[in-house]
Amino acid sequence: MSRIDTIAALEALYGTPPEAAIRKVADHIAPVYARLIEAAPFMALATVGPEGVDVSPRGDRAEELARIPDPRTLLIPDRTGNNRVDSLRNVVRDPRVALMFLIPGHGSAVRVNGRAYVEAGEARLAPFAVGGKAPRSLLVVKVEEVYFQCSRAMIRSGLWGETPTPAGLPSAGDILAAMTAGEVGGPDYDARWPARAAQSLW
Repeated sequence: MSRIDTIAALEALYGTPPEAAIRKVADHIAPVYARLIEAAPFMALATVGPEGVDVSPRGDRAEELARIPDPRTLLIPDRTGNNRVDSLRNVVRDPRVALMFLIPGHGSAVRVNGRAYVEAGEARLAPFAVGGKAPRSLLVVKVEEVYFQCSRAMIRSGLWGETPTPAGLPSAGDILAAMTAGEVGGPDYDARWPARAAQSLW
């Protein structure tokens, strides 16, 4: 067994990422990514604090899980929970956050990295009320990086089972075409993907 403990050794083992893996990254919420975030009913929120790293599941109705007031901001209401506030404790002490949005039946996950802070106050929270009940606080995420993760993990895990693919959402080919002005991706990318995925799942 040989432990990998340098970046050089790691890069030698994995090689160079393909062009699509680099060019899919945005420093803001591009429209094609906004469509997926607004359709997501589930998100994992990763934070870091003095005690270590924490990952928290967040679920809500689509379009209520996270709102997008501008291309560099996400607003995430904190709904009723167990009051441990592990994630929020971390954010107060260290603003770095990572989010992963999932849509049942959709192969791609959307990943967001950035810095966050917590807001409260009746006037601020009232617009996020559901059934007359406002959230306890609001997580404001200032976005620094957005990209999608391909569907290999979903396929390998069988996560969505027989859940149908949602209609009208951008595919991986659509996202890549939007992010590269049509230079990468498009319908041909999507048409070739199932065969490519089948040959590279493991």
